[in-house]
Amino acid sequence: MNVWSSLRAGMAAGAAGTTALNAVTYLDMAARGRPASTVPEDAVRDLSDRSGVTIPGDDEARENRQTGLGALLGISTGVGIGAVLGMSRAFGLRPPAPATALIAGVGAMVGTDASMVALGITDPRSWKATDWLADVAPHLAYGAVTAAVLHGLERR
Repeated sequence: MNVWSSLRAGMAAGAAGTTALNAVTYLDMAARGRPASTVPEDAVRDLSDRSGVTIPGDDEARENRQTGLGALLGISTGVGIGAVLGMSRAFGLRPPAPATALIAGVGAMVGTDASMVALGITDPRSWKATDWLADVAPHLAYGAVTAAVLHGLERR
């Protein structure tokens, strides 16, 4: 595959992986009756405060925008990691599918969690086992699906 094909394949794989991550998250919410995480919108609020960029609207509209922007941050992270994986394959880094899945899943989890820790939004040291499971399982699903799609598109 050439660079552009690899980039497109990686982005498609990342989008598929993000869908899997969201599906596992929503299944967990449905099974346990837990609420959605506010971490993504907290990140948007914090980044808005730190940058001085005001999110417009009254309180309700601003909260809704923060929720939407938080979800978009997650999507862009998933697609972006897929793009990086696709590009790395274009330059000869071609680990087997299980290794790709692990790199994608762990990379997405570490990248997301580290940024939230850096912003002071969460502290994984205070998480319970169920919190860790709610974070690990969707990221493993992301990695597995991202790797499967990326390798599948490459075989074409």
